[in-house]
Amino acid sequence: MATTGYRLTASTGIHKGDRDYQQDQLALLQHPRVNGCILAIVADGMGGRSGGRKASDQVMMTAKQVFDRYDPATEDASAILKQIVDEAHLVIKLTAISSEQEPHSTMAAFIINPGGDCHWAHTGDSRIYYFHGNTFVKRTKDHSYVQALVDKGELTEEQAAVHPQSNILMGCLGTESDPPIAYHFIPQLRAGDTLMACSDGVWHYFKNSEIGSVLSTLSAREATEFLIDKARSRARGGGDNLSIVVVKLEPLG
Repeated sequence: MATTGYRLTASTGIHKGDRDYQQDQLALLQHPRVNGCILAIVADGMGGRSGGRKASDQVMMTAKQVFDRYDPATEDASAILKQIVDEAHLVIKLTAISSEQEPHSTMAAFIINPGGDCHWAHTGDSRIYYFHGNTFVKRTKDHSYVQALVDKGELTEEQAAVHPQSNILMGCLGTESDPPIAYHFIPQLRAGDTLMACSDGVWHYFKNSEIGSVLSTLSAREATEFLIDKARSRARGGGDNLSIVVVKLEPLG
């Protein structure tokens, strides 16, 4: 897809890691009517063998339905992302009532509009990263127990990465209380920018500088494959499900 000054190249990758079953889900959707408008979304399901997968599947189904109805010319992308969160949260809670499991899911999603603006939203500890070249610009902040300790100054980022309770979430989809949602808006993307959404099975094993180096030197397809392979080897047989979406804004010509 070509737009002003750049073209979008993208790739997705998913692997069950060392788990017996896959509870991550992802999607990279082109808008059915509007060229240059895309939605990238990652969901990490939790709650027993089938509960987690049901939850992440429901995030994907909800996202597709809401995005298909989205009109970039008249609607606000952040409101669309909130609608995905709200509707998926409700559907997952209804599933929990009709089953013995406790299905929950994270969500990290971004919409790029034809004009080059980008909106993102997340809940839980799946992340979105934003780089320009190999330079780290911004990432989402996890809704997790260890992130709360980092925010209070009780842990460093490095300590949080290896903390035994790093997988405890402060909120996500399907819980009793409404999920926390954090938003970010990028007014204008430019050539050389890269966006990446991924589950904790990927980001847990990398520093920002490593990710930036990989994303800036490899194609979107090569980057997704490399990051999954490297995370798998660093997990040493104890790795979680892995899911990743990479969208690169390549200079024209």
